[in-house]
Amino acid sequence: MHYSSDAVSPATPSLARTALVPLVLIVSLFFLWGMANNLNDILIKQFKKAFELSDFQAGLVQSAFYLGYFLFAIPAGMFMRRYGYKPAVILGLLLYAAGAFLFYPAADVHTYGLFLLALFVIASGLAFLETTANPLVTVLGPAEGAARRLNLAQAFNPLGSIAGITIGQHFIFSGVEYTREQLAAMTPQAREAFYATESAAVQTPYLVIGGVVLLWALLVALVRFPTVSVHEPGEPASSKAQFRHLLGNRRFLLAVVAQFFYVGAQVGIWSYLIRYIQDGVPGTTEKVAAGYLTASLVLFMAGRFIGAALLRFVKPARLLAAFAAINFALCLIAIAAPGMVGLYALVASSLFMSVMFPTIFALGLDGLGDDERKLGSSLIVMAIIGGAILTIAMGGVSDLMGIHWSISVPAACFAVILFFALRVGAAHAPRREPR
Repeated sequence: MHYSSDAVSPATPSLARTALVPLVLIVSLFFLWGMANNLNDILIKQFKKAFELSDFQAGLVQSAFYLGYFLFAIPAGMFMRRYGYKPAVILGLLLYAAGAFLFYPAADVHTYGLFLLALFVIASGLAFLETTANPLVTVLGPAEGAARRLNLAQAFNPLGSIAGITIGQHFIFSGVEYTREQLAAMTPQAREAFYATESAAVQTPYLVIGGVVLLWALLVALVRFPTVSVHEPGEPASSKAQFRHLLGNRRFLLAVVAQFFYVGAQVGIWSYLIRYIQDGVPGTTEKVAAGYLTASLVLFMAGRFIGAALLRFVKPARLLAAFAAINFALCLIAIAAPGMVGLYALVASSLFMSVMFPTIFALGLDGLGDDERKLGSSLIVMAIIGGAILTIAMGGVSDLMGIHWSISVPAACFAVILFFALRVGAAHAPRREPR
């Protein structure tokens, strides 16, 4: 049995020359999921106000979100393999829009659980988008340039992230912040009115986002995509056989583990950066704190371009190891020196996180066949569940020991990434002949 698909195979001629409009639509996906991901950092702070949540409870925003990635990554890969790239993108965008529209009734009934469901639906759509777009970029050219190409494509992701934070900073955050004592002094009616107002602040932004995403799905549906076979000649191997082969590939499995810890570190640092600032530098308003998060994302975007340039001269595993070691040290500074010094260390860590996701992704898929690359992509996207598990772990540590101690979680994550990079680098190092 052969499956039809419009994904591009490694042998396809320059997509940029033959299908410029589809290429632009593909690159835009990196922007769209970046916006959704980093709006969560705003939502954690917003819901903490609107629902009086602990750090652990607020961390459930990321848990619901990344659970959607985890559960839908393999179905997305199977759907793409069966129906092709374009239908997978359209379905992903429709799910994204549906989740955004769910924010309106969730705010109307002021129910935290319904907000979590809406985030889960958005993430299920993003699982389709990421599972298709990332492997597509890695095969658009020579295999040795896959990490560099993916870093360049992912440079559009932080543009979306910055847009998400800007939307939250100006259209969701009200600037009204009450202490526990002030809330306790209010009448029950006034307190409930405040909570309802803060909850309703997300309605209009998410309605607009849902409308834009729905329009983008229509554009993708109307644009003609190139139809190219994704299989090499001969009958493709079964998914079970490919899965068994991947489980026997130690390098691939290490990449899945490294991606789990990387996403946990990135999501955790950005999710609690506003809390870290306001705890370490008392008197900092939520809007000022969000400005530091924006600065982090600007550094993250700059790091993508810097990393792509460095990868022309430095092997991917070596660059990954260096950046992981630097971020491990920066996390230790943030733990030891809470306040402005620790804040600057955490903001700087975004520069060095920039290359990690695409580089781990490319290193994990290196050497795989075309069908295995698709299944492998699904499994690596599943590793995004690290953003759910490790973020609530940080919230638990914060509730018990303080927000600065929660940075020990991403510190451990960067240590794991360093181990992965060193192992991959050692496997590729030329052997010395005995003298």
